[in-house]
Amino acid sequence: METLAVGATAHGVNYLPEYVAREHGIFSRNGLNVPYRPRNPWDGVMHDLADGSADIALGGLWVPAMYAGNGRDFVAVAQLNDRFPMAVVTREPVPDFTLDWLPGKTVLAPGQGGGAPGEFTRGLMREAGLQPYDARFVHDLSMQMFRELFVAGLGDAFVTDLGTAAELARAGTGHIVFRHAESGGRMPNSVYYVLRERIDELLPRLVPFVRSIGEAMRLLRSGAAGDLTPLFEKEWPEADPAVLADVAGQIAGNGTWAGVRLDPEPVERWTSILYTAGLTTTHVRFESIVDTRALDAAEEPV
Repeated sequence: METLAVGATAHGVNYLPEYVAREHGIFSRNGLNVPYRPRNPWDGVMHDLADGSADIALGGLWVPAMYAGNGRDFVAVAQLNDRFPMAVVTREPVPDFTLDWLPGKTVLAPGQGGGAPGEFTRGLMREAGLQPYDARFVHDLSMQMFRELFVAGLGDAFVTDLGTAAELARAGTGHIVFRHAESGGRMPNSVYYVLRERIDELLPRLVPFVRSIGEAMRLLRSGAAGDLTPLFEKEWPEADPAVLADVAGQIAGNGTWAGVRLDPEPVERWTSILYTAGLTTTHVRFESIVDTRALDAAEEPV
């Protein structure tokens, strides 16, 4: 049994295929032991890769993109999320909501775990011909802090994860008006990346790893993963399993777990948004931050 250690930037339902692959024995059947450690703050994954305590990191593609040509050399080997599984929640119902409702409003966009909630939302606004800074984006703080402040009265809209959105809707303290995965198109939100200098060494383990994640995704999309309640209770003991099951069902159906392969067009759409926002010095290209060798080999017959 080979070990491939994962350092994760978060611990959310959108990461469920990895947990299913571990809990359902898919990793072990492919000859792997895959321990994982969620890191808070998230940038601990970079230290884990640097000192070798993690072989692979799970997090946003924006990290390899921002570091491309700027010191650390990260390369993505597969994706876990093909879309951005978050939502816009408003205080009052907004019939027929479109993004042109946001200018002039105060938008809470958590940033403590990374820049995607605000930057992707602003990118969608630009694609719609809007000026994103006509809205007042408040960011850099945690999801939980913004949730408390939103419920208390701060902000007109809240960009949040689907679980938090569902809980706010059930409590009557918010209304889901926009789901990024359904309305925002493809965006490789969460990817697995490694230090480029280690990819040749890791490739024999990355191939069965990628194959295992793909199998878990297929189980979740088809509903063949079975009763996930025990897994929910193990991973998120404080959460309501019914809410988690609802969120997992939404994600399984909205394309987020469409597959492990990173494709050039959505990758470069996201890196273009990052470049326009000033988060990169160039429009980072697919081939400079993605290595498809594990993906290619994982698709070959066993």
